[in-house]
Amino acid sequence: MKIPVINPGDTLEMKKNHPCGGALFTVMRVGSDVRIICKKCGRDMTMPREKLEKAIKKIRPADGSDVK
Repeated sequence: MKIPVINPGDTLEMKKNHPCGGALFTVMRVGSDVRIICKKCGRDMTMPREKLEKAIKKIRPADGSDVK
C-alpha cells in the first residue's frame, strides 16, 4: 500500500462531494489529523489522516505538478 504525500497548500480532489457540492479541498495543516478547507463554501474541517487518505481521489500539489 502506497502512503500518499500530503503537504500544506496542496489541493485534494475527493471521491465524494462535500454537502455544498464541492469536491476540492485545500490542505492547511498535516499531522495525525489533517485540516482541510472546502474551496467552494470555505468550511474548515479536521479529519483523521487514515480516513482522509481513503477518501482522496487525486492530489494536486501546490507547486503545480500533477500527482495521483
